[in-house]
Formats: sequence, structure tokens, C-alpha cells
Amino acid sequence: MEREVIQSVGFRNIKKDGDTIGFQFKIRLPYYRGIFLSQIRPGTLFVDGEKFEKEDIIWNIHGEDYTYEEMKSNFQTHWDVTTPAVLKVKKSGGLVQGFHDLKYGFCFTSSYMPPVMQDTLNPDEEAFIFMPEFGHHVNERRLLIV
Repeated sequence: MEREVIQSVGFRNIKKDGDTIGFQFKIRLPYYRGIFLSQIRPGTLFVDGEKFEKEDIIWNIHGEDYTYEEMKSNFQTHWDVTTPAVLKVKKSGGLVQGFHDLKYGFCFTSSYMPPVMQDTLNPDEEAFIFMPEFGHHVNERRLLIV
């Protein structure tokens, strides 16, 4: 597994019935304890400046797909540090071959921190104070799709 949050392995277009319907990439959890899906606060994805909202991204954990709405109430599925999540993004035609700049933010709540400390979590902005309990917020990486 790579050290980067946005992984280079697994960056590819998604095909269904012969049509390219989107693309996917993998992210790893930079938190040693793992988290439940209900703790994740997905953010906005930017690819080459194009914006994709969290509602347009499917998270695949342990081979199962979850929408943002499904994740909010999922207290049973655990994402551990050794298993990358596959993020599937709807985009008709997918991405063209070549390099792409990805910028993606996500964070997560911590079960042992008071909720008042977590009310202002914003996955699209860097935290004013670095607190690894809440994850790494904004991650950027240039990846090649072939």
C-alpha cells in the first residue's frame, strides 16, 4: 500500500455494457484505528478543475457500494487502515488518457472526542489546528490514466 492518501493503483475508467460511465480511484485511511462509515465526512472532488459533489461519488468498502446517504447511517461497516476504499465517480465518457490532477477532501469524526469539537469539521478545507484524530482533510495528487 502506498503512503499517499490518494493511491495511484486503481485509477481507471469504469465501463458498463461497453460504455464508459465514469472513473474510479482509491484512497487509504490515514488513521490507525479505522472508522465506521457513519463517521466519514466526504468532501468535494476536483479533477482538472471539474467539480464532483459528494452525492455523485460511490464509496466501495470491502467490495460493497455505498452512497453518501447510506454511509451517514451505517454504524456496522468498518473501514480499516489496511483496506483502500474505491471511489467511483459518474462521468459520461470517463477521463481521457493522460495525466489528471485530483484534489479530494474528506475527514471523519472521532468516537472519543466531544461532538462540540467536531461540529465545524469541513472536509474541503484544511483544519486550522492539525488534529490527526479528524483525518487529513485535503489531498492532492497527479495521476496517469491509460
